[in-house]
Amino acid sequence: MEPYKDLSRSIAGHTAIITGAASGMGRASAHLFASQGAKVAVTDLDQAKCDAVAQEIAEAGYPGDALAMALDVTDPSAIETAIAAAVDAFGGLDIVVNNAGFARHALIEDEHYPQVWSDSLEAMLTAQQRIIRASLPHLRQSAHPRIVNIASTEGQGATPGNSPYVAAKHGVIGLTRGMAVDLGREGITVNCVCPGPIRTGITEAIPEEHKEIYAKRRVPLRRYGFPEEVAHITLSLVLPSASFITGAVIPVDGGLTIKNA
Repeated sequence: MEPYKDLSRSIAGHTAIITGAASGMGRASAHLFASQGAKVAVTDLDQAKCDAVAQEIAEAGYPGDALAMALDVTDPSAIETAIAAAVDAFGGLDIVVNNAGFARHALIEDEHYPQVWSDSLEAMLTAQQRIIRASLPHLRQSAHPRIVNIASTEGQGATPGNSPYVAAKHGVIGLTRGMAVDLGREGITVNCVCPGPIRTGITEAIPEEHKEIYAKRRVPLRRYGFPEEVAHITLSLVLPSASFITGAVIPVDGGLTIKNA
């Protein structure tokens, strides 16, 4: 019988870059990672909002640090610059969390559908592979390289009027699985989290009574989730001990995807 292997559940001292980290699930992940002692690059479109999250982290007195950087994930050169800056500041890169996204509904016959389609795939699918490609030289130097792509339960089903978003999120799941196979030989894990109805900026415009009706009808746990509940699953996937999990697609949806009626 082999001896028991004591695997680490600590990311203290590890370095991470998180996109879409100025709010919602990205912000929650940045806080959580820093609270566990990680050094986190907080990136999003708005520098001031990134600064605010980094300030929150500093004021919380976490053992980890935060670096705030504006990043448009649709700009390939900006991706290269942001990753280089994070590596320069932290001395390396261990964790990539592809979280940036938005929701913009359109029907196929709508005049603006082609633009919504293009924007959705560019920001939520193409950007993820670009970030992975730019991060690879640094992840290959890490002892515990981890990639987590944030998709959605819309990547496992569909709701009306949302096909560009649905296509992008289905693509994220495919990208995750393909990259897991390609990078597995190097020990780089690639996993995917699929949030369901979560209280983020995307859902804040939905009236509370509508949230309650939807949750009671569709979600076994009968409520919307919180960003922190998604962040904790993301954290689990980037631990050193999560070394034999790759290509996984994990819903964080209160049971929405398994409820038939």
